[in-house]
Amino acid sequence: MLPEPERHYKVVVNIEAQYSIWPDDREIPPGWVYSGVKGTKSECLAYIEAVWTDMRPLSVRMLMDEQENNG
Repeated sequence: MLPEPERHYKVVVNIEAQYSIWPDDREIPPGWVYSGVKGTKSECLAYIEAVWTDMRPLSVRMLMDEQENNG
């Protein structure tokens, strides 16, 4: 296993639009897909922090938006 500073990761996302990082040299687990972003751990976490601004699962966001629009 590579030391932490040298290890590279992929940013992965699931169906609920939740983000995580996964070691670049390992197969992505079922239920997650590669986002197209990879780099060091700190680079990947910085990307996630910038794009994942609403921590609620996608299904919850959609339900709350629907309830808000229906009154």
